[in-house]
Amino acid sequence: MPRTMSVADSIVIDAPPAQVYDRLSDPTTMGRWSPENRGATVRGERRDAYVGMVFEGRNKRGAMSWTTRCTVTAADPGERFAFRVHAIGLRRPRLPGPIATWEYRFEAVDGGTRVTETWTDDRRSWPDFLAGAFDRVATGGKTFAQFQRGNIRTTLKRLKAAVEEDFRGAV
Repeated sequence: MPRTMSVADSIVIDAPPAQVYDRLSDPTTMGRWSPENRGATVRGERRDAYVGMVFEGRNKRGAMSWTTRCTVTAADPGERFAFRVHAIGLRRPRLPGPIATWEYRFEAVDGGTRVTETWTDDRRSWPDFLAGAFDRVATGGKTFAQFQRGNIRTTLKRLKAAVEEDFRGAV
């Protein structure tokens, strides 16, 4: 059976799109809501997201830790933020290659912002059987699509709680 190459989920956050975008488009704070990410180091001086921004994300799943190199591919304030993961390694991202794309869309709705998070598997050159075997080892028995569904749900719930708490405090 061919593997699922993309999964997405949405949540409504009681805050304006620009505020939600500002929080989510800062890779250094992603570890605050992601179940795997532990933050990031942005290359260069600029901290506001822009297309071409490069950052290295620190990640942990169980006892396993790794670092990824990512490049921002969309930075449209209040509308869309996306990045491509294109290198991975234990301490430094030394192994280049297409890994995944993460995208966040922000839509104004009655009562706040609908945030949609999408994960896309960029390992298109991997045969399905090889990707499936690797995924099950790396995730404890699931495909990455199954695993990422849970990660996305957790990320969105934590993001909602953090942004709404900050928004209530600012109003």
